[in-house]
Amino acid sequence: MRLSELIGKDIVNIQNGGRLGTVADSDLIIDLETGEIQSILLPSRAGFLSLFDRNNFTIPWSCVKKIGNEVIIVDLDDTHLNYKKFSY
Repeated sequence: MRLSELIGKDIVNIQNGGRLGTVADSDLIIDLETGEIQSILLPSRAGFLSLFDRNNFTIPWSCVKKIGNEVIIVDLDDTHLNYKKFSY
């Protein structure tokens, strides 16, 4: 699968069926040595002010269970849903 095929897909959590967001081209952390995706970053969901918020919700690639035509299914339990953040 090409990186461009991930862009625009919705991310859905299998634990609760909730939609977490949509993958954008700048939302992937990639290991430059191996070319493997390490995680997906989603903007915080703080509303309008999130435009100025540099914190993102991080989804480890190991939590990705299935990539479909329109959605990416992830398995995030309560420990992940406590909104672990990644600052850059």
